[in-house]
Amino acid sequence: MHPRAQAFTERAADAYDLDVTVREFPEGTKTAADAADAVGCEVGQIASSLVFSAANGDAEETLVVAITSGANRVDEAALADELGVPADAVSMADPETIRERIGWAIGGVPPFCHDSEVRTLLDPTLTEYETVWAAAGTPSAVFSLTPESLREHAAATVADVTADTT
Repeated sequence: MHPRAQAFTERAADAYDLDVTVREFPEGTKTAADAADAVGCEVGQIASSLVFSAANGDAEETLVVAITSGANRVDEAALADELGVPADAVSMADPETIRERIGWAIGGVPPFCHDSEVRTLLDPTLTEYETVWAAAGTPSAVFSLTPESLREHAAATVADVTADTT
């Protein structure tokens, strides 16, 4: 097992007494569609943990994790509204900040077991499935869990901050 996936597995066990079974794919799962193809599920069952930066005036930058269904994309204006900041104050966090403050690299950010506390929002679309799949520390490692377990362990608030794709 990749060392970062192993680290995630150990952290999940230590912090949540959660027995995570990681599936790894040498070719990687860089997109939600890749991940869905690899595990044999619907793209909507992929729980992508995306890290955004929000700044409000002179306040320090705040990070937020939006766990979004692979079938959706985050609407930064809707996220800003949810956070109570101006629309232009929200953007994707830069990779170095994510690694330094969250502890994981883009593409492998798990929904929980972060290095610091971070507000987490959960796409309600994910709650429509019995099982969802999330990154396990690398772009080539995923694990499955129920949406309720995901919400609970991520201490996530269910909030629709996705774009209308119709």
